[in-house]
Amino acid sequence: MPRFFTASIIALAIAGTPALAKDTAKDPQPAPLSALVKSVNIPYQQFTLPNGLQVLVHTDRKAPVVAVSVWYGVGSKHEPKGKTGFAHLFEHLMFNGSENSPGDFFKPLQEVGATDFNGTTWFDRTNYFQTVPTGALDRALMLESDRMGYLLGAVTQEKLTNQIGVVQNEKRQGDNQPYGLVEYEQLENLYPSGHPYHHSTIGSMADLSGASLEDVKQWFRDNYGPNNAILVLAGDIDLPTAQAKVTKWFGAIPAGPKIKPVSVPVPDLPAPLAKTIKDQVATTRIYRMWAIPGLDNPDYLALEAGASVLGGLASSRLDDALVRQQKVAVGVTADAQIFAQGGQFVIYADVKPGEDPAKVGAALDGEVAKFLREGPTPDELRRASTTYATNEIRGLESVGGFSGKAPTLAEGLLYNGTPGHYRIALDRMAKLTPAAVRTAMQKWLSRPVFSLTVEPGTRTEGGENRGGYVVSPDGLGARPAFFRDPLFPVAGAGGAATATQADRSKLPEVGELTPLDFPTIERAKLSNGMQVYFTRRAAVPVVSVRVSFDAGFAADPKSALGTQALLLRLMNEGTEKLDSTELARARERLGANIRGFADTDTTSFQLDTVTPNLAPSLKLFSDFIRRPALAPAELERVRVQQLAAIRAELKNPGPIASRVLQPLLYGKDHPYGIAPSGTGDPAVVEKLTREQLKDFHDQWFRPETAKVFVSGNTSLAEVTKLLEASFADWKGPAGPAPTKNFNVPIPVQSERIVLVDRPASPQSLILAGKVLPVKGTDDLLTLRSANDILGGNFLSRINMNLRETKGWSYGAGSGVGNTQDRVTFRVQAPVQADRTGDSIAEIRKELTSFLTTNGVSAEELGWSTTGSARELPGSFETSGDVLGGLVNIVNFKRPDTWYETLADRYKTMTAAELDAKAREMKLGEGLVYVVVGDAKVVEPQLKQLGLPVEVIPAAK
Repeated sequence: MPRFFTASIIALAIAGTPALAKDTAKDPQPAPLSALVKSVNIPYQQFTLPNGLQVLVHTDRKAPVVAVSVWYGVGSKHEPKGKTGFAHLFEHLMFNGSENSPGDFFKPLQEVGATDFNGTTWFDRTNYFQTVPTGALDRALMLESDRMGYLLGAVTQEKLTNQIGVVQNEKRQGDNQPYGLVEYEQLENLYPSGHPYHHSTIGSMADLSGASLEDVKQWFRDNYGPNNAILVLAGDIDLPTAQAKVTKWFGAIPAGPKIKPVSVPVPDLPAPLAKTIKDQVATTRIYRMWAIPGLDNPDYLALEAGASVLGGLASSRLDDALVRQQKVAVGVTADAQIFAQGGQFVIYADVKPGEDPAKVGAALDGEVAKFLREGPTPDELRRASTTYATNEIRGLESVGGFSGKAPTLAEGLLYNGTPGHYRIALDRMAKLTPAAVRTAMQKWLSRPVFSLTVEPGTRTEGGENRGGYVVSPDGLGARPAFFRDPLFPVAGAGGAATATQADRSKLPEVGELTPLDFPTIERAKLSNGMQVYFTRRAAVPVVSVRVSFDAGFAADPKSALGTQALLLRLMNEGTEKLDSTELARARERLGANIRGFADTDTTSFQLDTVTPNLAPSLKLFSDFIRRPALAPAELERVRVQQLAAIRAELKNPGPIASRVLQPLLYGKDHPYGIAPSGTGDPAVVEKLTREQLKDFHDQWFRPETAKVFVSGNTSLAEVTKLLEASFADWKGPAGPAPTKNFNVPIPVQSERIVLVDRPASPQSLILAGKVLPVKGTDDLLTLRSANDILGGNFLSRINMNLRETKGWSYGAGSGVGNTQDRVTFRVQAPVQADRTGDSIAEIRKELTSFLTTNGVSAEELGWSTTGSARELPGSFETSGDVLGGLVNIVNFKRPDTWYETLADRYKTMTAAELDAKAREMKLGEGLVYVVVGDAKVVEPQLKQLGLPVEVIPAAK
């Protein structure tokens, strides 16, 4: 669920844009919060079909796409004992084809160029969504209506068995992560057995394994009628068109039983409860948790505001006290997790190595108690409100997806009875006072707390037996009086068909599609040589500015790996004028998100802000980049944080595999032969000095090598003037800028396996790769299209084999790297431990087949290239999307019209061309496989493959 003032509350459409701050002001001030929220609005129209389907329509013509979002009012809270995980299991089944579209639903959606398409399940609801080109709306509506009204004939035992395996591997994948058992502890201890929020949405292995075909069919009949659903259409659509199309496709579906309401009281613990568990984690983490009310209680907003001030803001109370001042924790978070009818207030702190967890817990408890007494200051509450309001405004351009306008309207109607609930929340947010926050926090956090400590060690149990109902110690079982059974006889169904049945004999043809019109790229140069690249996007009053340098983690000295990561951490802790806390507060008052980040090739600093605050934000942004304090005291603190981050990587299967594979592929002398996270070598990080960091900053971050990318609601002239005011006096050091040496031989590899022993892993992570004889600046479109079919798409051969056919993985695939110099080809597959060897055998078989006798088929070429062409307009819906495209065009040396030419190139591609390119790259030869898993379980399987196997221990 979203956090304070998130998409469910204020996914706001902007009716107007406040004027820019005048550059003549000596010290530009941020726009008041009232000016930012005053003009927000999501205009919508609403109608209901006779069968009970509620439909919302929002018109947004900025892009030729329509978001289709269907929300069913059924989630895991409706599951009775013995049927945990059913809501989520059915979400999977509803992607596996319907009576009139029997294949996988991802294929027809891929063919039309859908973006943001997926489905999710949570405690209170299940939703399905896709954003499609306007001309493909009929196809999307036919598919959604077919799985609503014409699904059960396509649900077979084979599909059910397969998807049970997929969901169980999704469960294993989550359980296999560090702290992967915490959710079970949270739900099982805060809520009594039988409470609707007591069991996890993923469910229990036993209940999933026991699901019969009739069980799941009855679950569908009881819950997925149109009268239990909300359909939102947002984007390039109007009400008359929506009424005609929705009536055509959904009108003949009869209503089903109405889902009965579930009573969800907020439970109290009878007394404080404490528990300690062990896990494969790097750092002891201490939790404090309370059950709290949800969206149906007016206190939720004050609790979210309190969480933000206490441990959500960069300048939060707990950050200041435990991380910056007392220095007993390396990180701390407070979060109000709000559901429809309840939620959890969760605080956790990662204990600094060497500190006593009990001491840290006492310090945390002291700060919480102090906050309950005092409440937030007006400035704290104002900063929290501004930060989250501006974050939401920046996200307003999406019409669909996980958190755009369509889900915002749907959530309001589903949870609070009105699509315009965000307006009510905004009004309450504007009136929220420190006293109200203090009162709510005192009311709910003064109750008995559940304290959980997670210590490094060997798990005493995994997640195999967790996630379902647990019989309470008093023997009362799993059905307390407040639980109302949501399952009831089919005889309760009603509502006859009210419209003429649509022709479902074939999928609707795709109508005329509008081609991509990528914004014009404008250029300028500042007086100090900084290059400016600009694209205008005016849908909402936001601007993103990225200042990028040719550095990246590959620029780290080989003797000092981790330099740049430590520098970026330290730059976030103050400028020459503002200390760490003051810098955080300055950003929060502006609602400006300022951060530094790096990938392999580039180091970038980005500002995301609202247009009215662009001038003061750029001033702060300039100081952030040019004048970091690099304070010695802060260096020691962030050094501890980076060392903790490295230890965390060494406990996580994905980073473990990447840390092993990357140096093997490139060799340790190559700039790319490093841990891709850039966190570096702990022995080096322990000794890096301020002088080393400052020297790296001064040598690599220079105005003459900077590229400034801007996208948003401003003009090139205006932003150039503001950039000139903030950056023009920046002069670089004497001497030429440093460069990276890529003229390093890359080792020739033979096919082999490196097994990293990670005991007690319920899954194995397979990561295989090789270095290709091409660079990222080469034209790799044909190669990437070939990989799309092999492993780069949900419909790809590797994923369909390991997930959809075998059920051994939640998802598997392959990809071609995105580095500017030599790129890699990689295959990744998290698989159940007892199928590790079989999975590698299947991957090898798919590679061999693809590259020899069974190349690209006409059908595969069709869905891949047609879908890739059609999804282009939807891929650049937001200014953030456009900024990413702009960066790629410049950094990878593409023509300005690169994206606009891709559709025609996809249309002319042939299967022979894709086959030839894949075979030229010899994708199946010389792959190095790194497997992270339990050697006792995995090694015997690997030895049967006929490949050399080297076993190494997981790093400590």
